[in-house]
Amino acid sequence: MKALPTAIFAKMSSSTSLYTDIGGRLFYGEAPEGTEYPYVVFNDFTSLPEYPGTKTIEKILCDFNIFSSAFGRSEIEDILTHLRSLYDDCALTISGYTLIYFIRESVQKMREDHTTPAGTVGVWHYAQEYSIQIVK
Repeated sequence: MKALPTAIFAKMSSSTSLYTDIGGRLFYGEAPEGTEYPYVVFNDFTSLPEYPGTKTIEKILCDFNIFSSAFGRSEIEDILTHLRSLYDDCALTISGYTLIYFIRESVQKMREDHTTPAGTVGVWHYAQEYSIQIVK
């Protein structure tokens, strides 16, 4: 479904805080090799749809993966705060669908080593999940 990623990109581009935090580097699926930190990658995982009557209800789990190579957690915590301010219980316009909810779920916080052309770098990786329900 192209409509959900399109709506997520549109919502992010309307936010000066999050957009500025990540320099506009929001990607669907994966970031291009060599992408500068910080950046966000989101993925959506659709469960089986329900068909009550003439409607189709989609229940979707979406995760936003935030990556930061900054020393300490200040940068990534600011990005997480701005991401939550933008998407928690948001009003999202999804072409062809009606949004029922966009609710924050769990977050995982990790420290990882990433290999870059310049060598190995320590990276903070936060994965914020959202439950989404839409109706067509």
